[in-house]
Amino acid sequence: MSSCFNGGAGWPEPVVRVQAVSDTCGETIPERYVKLPLDRPSATTLQPAVSHGGGSLNIPVVDMSMPDSDETVRAVDAACREWGFFQAVNHGVGPELLRRARSSWRGFFRQPAEVRERYANSPATYEGYGSRLGTTKGGHLDWGDYYFLHLLPPSIKSHDKWPSLPSTLRDATEEYGEQVVKLCRRVSKVLSKGLGLDGGRLQAAFGGEGGEGACMRVNFYPRCPQPELTLGVAAHSDPGGMTMLLVDDHVRGLQVKKDGQWITVDPVPDAFIVNVGDQIQVLSNAAYKSVEHRVTVSAAEERLSLAFFYNPRSDVPVAPMAELVAPGRPVLYPEMTFDEYRAHIRQRGLSGKAQLQSLQNANSSVAS
Repeated sequence: MSSCFNGGAGWPEPVVRVQAVSDTCGETIPERYVKLPLDRPSATTLQPAVSHGGGSLNIPVVDMSMPDSDETVRAVDAACREWGFFQAVNHGVGPELLRRARSSWRGFFRQPAEVRERYANSPATYEGYGSRLGTTKGGHLDWGDYYFLHLLPPSIKSHDKWPSLPSTLRDATEEYGEQVVKLCRRVSKVLSKGLGLDGGRLQAAFGGEGGEGACMRVNFYPRCPQPELTLGVAAHSDPGGMTMLLVDDHVRGLQVKKDGQWITVDPVPDAFIVNVGDQIQVLSNAAYKSVEHRVTVSAAEERLSLAFFYNPRSDVPVAPMAELVAPGRPVLYPEMTFDEYRAHIRQRGLSGKAQLQSLQNANSSVAS
């Protein structure tokens, strides 16, 4: 049983690895992974939705080869206002590096259980190999394992906490992180301009270049015998600033909520799926909105993705930027650090957009 459970410090109960469950559960998944009926993936959302014009409805695709152009700013601005998501192509991160990063992390999740368990995490920081979010005992679980690690600020990045196997992983992850941080900074400038601000405004609100935060969660979704009953990640908006998601190059699974409908994203090869997080919704005073999304799983194939989170520095107060507040556009959210904000998620797990909505409701009550 030691290969199936981890009783890591701080967790309220033994942590079961979903890889182990997938290997041993037969044709029926344990009750802990079965979602409530309203939260289960619908058969009608397993394919890309159909637009009113009859074509496939998908998140916008934006060419990032000229990030300073007015055309790029307009395209990104429209995507963030309408969808909260877009796919970035020609983004400057080489396809060979993308393949190397994916391959290295697949190699980690294929290591023997005793190797993976050397890096078992705790809810104190979540850094390391994990299988759950939140510390509530007895709650529903998602069908996925993950590895969480820090990249910025440099003071909390530790290669010793990164897997040493496969041997390519640390170098590939370091190079990947450096390149994706640069991409996040380019996109941050585009977002600032789309809001009518100076190109460096959002990054300054994050703590300035070199002062911002960055971390990565590598998600591994094993095969599931009853994918219609569960989710790889429950519906949520991302608590941080901006997410750069590199999805599996073979298996779809990401769904985005649009006008009350779950739309399965059809990814462009080697694109990054970019989405607005809660902190940018706060800073933009809801001009750009974080959007609920979730992950489905497959009975036939395992799936891997790399979610890179670009965040405000943890101790920087975050509130709507003054330039985006006006008599007809009052402040929607109270000031709060990112550390204070994400403490809710770390304690209770993912819960749609409940945390952001509660802040807005509380602020409205104070204002009235």
